[in-house]
Amino acid sequence: MNALGQHIILDLKDCNRQILNDLPRLQQTLLEAAESTGATIIGKTFHQFSPYGVTGVIAISESHLSIHTWPEFGYAAVDIFTCGENFNARAAAELIIEALQSRSPTLMVIQRGLGVSVASPVA
Repeated sequence: MNALGQHIILDLKDCNRQILNDLPRLQQTLLEAAESTGATIIGKTFHQFSPYGVTGVIAISESHLSIHTWPEFGYAAVDIFTCGENFNARAAAELIIEALQSRSPTLMVIQRGLGVSVASPVA
């Protein structure tokens, strides 16, 4: 398979619960993770839920970083997808893990792309 991109999925357990409900801090964390590892930011959107929780997306020319938090469980789900060669997605993941103070992170890497042969579209 020819990889067109790399998708990193983070399950971050046992995070600092206050950080998980701090929209400005989470937004800054994802922006810094993107910028400091070579991504080109093209947009962002974040939302604070009531009574708690944050969701957000950083659009980058290489694809995206996204987060959804459950402070009541100390849990955050983070996706990092890149199709560029100048962005170090693994380094961005490590920065996010550290910033959220996850004591039990799980990191999965999925290579995304097209196979050698092209399948027919499903009707």
